[in-house]
Amino acid sequence: MSATKNPQANTAPLPRDVADAYVDELIALDPITGTFLGVKESHRRLPDTSPEGQEALARLARTTLARLDEAERGPGAESEIERRCGRLLRERLTAQLAVHEADEGLRAVGNLHTVPHQVREIFTVTPTDTEEDWAAVTDRLRAVPAAYEGYRASLELGLERKLFAGPRPTGTFIGQLTQWAGPGGADGRGWFEDFAATGPDALRAELDAAARGATAAVVALRDWMRDVYAPAVEGSSDIVGRERYARLSRECNGADLDFDEAYAYGWAEFHRLLGEMRSEAEKILPGAATPWVALAHLDEHGTHIEGVEETRVWLQELMDEAIRELDGTHFELAERVRTVESRIAPPGGAAAPYYTGPSEDFSRPGRTWLPTMGETRFPVYDLVSTWYHEGVPGHHLQLAQWAHVAADLSRYQATVGIVSANAEGWALYAERLMDELGFLGDPERRLGYLDAQMTRALRVIVDIGMHLELDIPADSPFHPGERWTPDLAQEFYDAHCSRPTEYVESEMTRYLTIPGQAIGYKLGERAWLLGRENARRRHGDAFDAKAWHMAALSQGSLGLDDLVDELSAL
Repeated sequence: MSATKNPQANTAPLPRDVADAYVDELIALDPITGTFLGVKESHRRLPDTSPEGQEALARLARTTLARLDEAERGPGAESEIERRCGRLLRERLTAQLAVHEADEGLRAVGNLHTVPHQVREIFTVTPTDTEEDWAAVTDRLRAVPAAYEGYRASLELGLERKLFAGPRPTGTFIGQLTQWAGPGGADGRGWFEDFAATGPDALRAELDAAARGATAAVVALRDWMRDVYAPAVEGSSDIVGRERYARLSRECNGADLDFDEAYAYGWAEFHRLLGEMRSEAEKILPGAATPWVALAHLDEHGTHIEGVEETRVWLQELMDEAIRELDGTHFELAERVRTVESRIAPPGGAAAPYYTGPSEDFSRPGRTWLPTMGETRFPVYDLVSTWYHEGVPGHHLQLAQWAHVAADLSRYQATVGIVSANAEGWALYAERLMDELGFLGDPERRLGYLDAQMTRALRVIVDIGMHLELDIPADSPFHPGERWTPDLAQEFYDAHCSRPTEYVESEMTRYLTIPGQAIGYKLGERAWLLGRENARRRHGDAFDAKAWHMAALSQGSLGLDDLVDELSAL
């Protein structure tokens, strides 16, 4: 168990003690989480992904909530730091239990964040520096078949209970499994075998055998998904409806949102951003019919980085520059927070860039990942604000700072208690901050930033619109008065962003896979901006942006219900 937060060792646990005990017990059940946190004992294992494994996690959540009830009645629980931790723990576990009890885990199929994706991704952050590390990797590879079989058992139970995933996420997932399996299928060289090929010669036979077993598990799951699951879910709906959407959105956003208000806000942002984009596009290509014509012009004639490795290095330099410029002026960064690595993403995942946080002891630094999708030439307009989002001052500064101050919070608040909308909202706020500070003064970079902002407004519109089957407003430039469908949503999205077709398709599948998650970027950004504005009004001329940023980044995770209040009080 983690070190107690309670200074009186013989008294009852406080909420932070309960939260940290939960992390310890969670790691025992979920070694994937353990590896992300840098727990060495986790690196050899994978979790029980069967229905029984899901229920074990739910039992832990229920037990922890009962412990929290008792802890919150004890002396010392009323302090601000204990109250904040207890509130987060209760909100997170309650939201997760609601999703579990609705059996959502029995139909979790999509193009990212499913069990097979997590199993594959964890190998990219498992240590591989020594022969001992690779011995642990070998054991973890041997565990892949059981993890995939447990996932399949969960989906089989879902079929029995008539709980179906959507056909589109199912088809996309089957395609991903085929890519992971490799061209030779069970006897060929798949993703796991490519990964194992870089291991030491001393373990070659064991690594190869374990990797072949993992690939065989991928093929077996792919064949079952194709031959059994896909026919069974054919004709089911890709959209979830208002009741499921509210439950899933709560888990992602930490708030019971007013979806009609949020939908209207998304449209208001769409119109505002469209006006700004037209102004910037005129500077780049005078007379351009739309901003996306100007962006297409930049694809051909704008500033580019040539070469995959050259792009990785350029992105590293961009983040290093941001740290140099921002540290001491708008942030006060600890030395270990100043380190972040640029990486190229392994093939076979989603098309969007992403970030993985540091281990708790920072032995593994935070990393940004660029999926190349087979490309070798990358336009600068499409990279800059994205890396301010994923790296610095976005995800990296927040999540690394949480890890840095974990001892002053709780382990839970700094790690597994993360609320998606809080983190994504900060990262989108970080993009806007860089615009406010003049880092996007060049028309190419600023139009790229506005295009990225527009995609987040589109997410609010289409994610809420299609899952709730809302009407398109009368003042929309696109199909006014019609009711949203996934096909209309993709057409609308494609017409109002610069991304290639495969990216748009991946994004739409993502929204159908994780309903309610994509809206957290724009709604989270709104919460961060409102909290800052309230604090600025309260302090007047004495408002210190650097002090506010560091206090905001040092309070750990919060749901959107609480975020504005806490930010406003800083």
